[in-house]
Amino acid sequence: MNVRSLTILGSTGSIGTQTLDIIRQFRDDFSINFLTANTRIKELEEQTREFSPKGVAISDEASWKEFKQHTTFKGEILCGEEGVIAAACHADNHIVMQALVGFSGVLPTLAAIEQGATIALANKETLVSAGSIVMNSAREKDVSILAVDSEHSAILQCMAGEERSMIDKIILTASGGPFRELDSESFETITREQALKHPNWVMGQKITIDSATLMNKGFEVIEAHWLFDLAPEKIDVVIHPQSIIHSLVQFGDASVKAQLGTPDMRVPIIYALFHPERRHADLPKLDLLTAGNLSFFKPDTGRFPCLRLAYEAMSRGGTAPAILNAANEIAVQAFLENKARFLQIPQIIEATLQSMNIVDNPDIAHINAADKEARNIARALLQ
Repeated sequence: MNVRSLTILGSTGSIGTQTLDIIRQFRDDFSINFLTANTRIKELEEQTREFSPKGVAISDEASWKEFKQHTTFKGEILCGEEGVIAAACHADNHIVMQALVGFSGVLPTLAAIEQGATIALANKETLVSAGSIVMNSAREKDVSILAVDSEHSAILQCMAGEERSMIDKIILTASGGPFRELDSESFETITREQALKHPNWVMGQKITIDSATLMNKGFEVIEAHWLFDLAPEKIDVVIHPQSIIHSLVQFGDASVKAQLGTPDMRVPIIYALFHPERRHADLPKLDLLTAGNLSFFKPDTGRFPCLRLAYEAMSRGGTAPAILNAANEIAVQAFLENKARFLQIPQIIEATLQSMNIVDNPDIAHINAADKEARNIARALLQ
């Protein structure tokens, strides 16, 4: 395999740092083109020293100014959203690891597709908000989008070599988060610290809260709808607390294929980076004898209404998923700042969806407008 040029959007976040951990094992296979960050410039400086990228992009202007003032890095130093987009669509990119947080990933992803780079997508919100636009663009440019989520990576692996027409349904597994067994009354007093203690996965703050509300799983349902071109009724969710089986595919002949592994995000990362090949890696291997019993439960959408809201938004279509995502981002950030209660998150989202007109067959201008309006409404509801 020739050396491939990799740009990592969000290199200082959880997926970004784990991607670089994989690169340490395969330095002869990749060169680092651009690294991007928001405010974590100390971590970015350390990454430039170790991986010698051609350039960096810093979306926060104040952090960009500070970085430029103190850095020893001699490559390009781009600023703002425009800088991140420029890094995403740089002509030398072979692969773009899109590990940005939230709606901010939409425009850089479209720019990377336009340039023709393979997209390793770790940002669910891009397809949640603009799935039709992104997938249509990828088809027009013949660009591969490989999801880095463990669940979608599992589905992709289970579908390898199979006829799509034989797929009856896919089944996404969810750990259930830290509150799977918590009684409804106790949801009133859930704290930020409790919600950030995921039982199985090490992730960023926003996605950890989304996992606690099951909105993360709702986003994955919408993402699967676009990635695999499946109707909502062909996408199921089951609670699997052990996080050993990452997803399953049921076929028309009644057989079911499942992908298993340890709960380690580096596994889907390496699969996306080398797809369709596999590589030996120094990662923990699954031992079924010590894994213990595997259990499965139906999701409780009464206690976790975010999953229901995601299915409803997906079925409604148009700008509804973009509104869902925008309201969720505002509500989750408010919770992380101790300005909202845990139970308010789905309430804010549902109220925002109910108060907005849905635009069918939206273009990117409609998506941007819906995102902005939904954020304003959600903020007002939090007052």
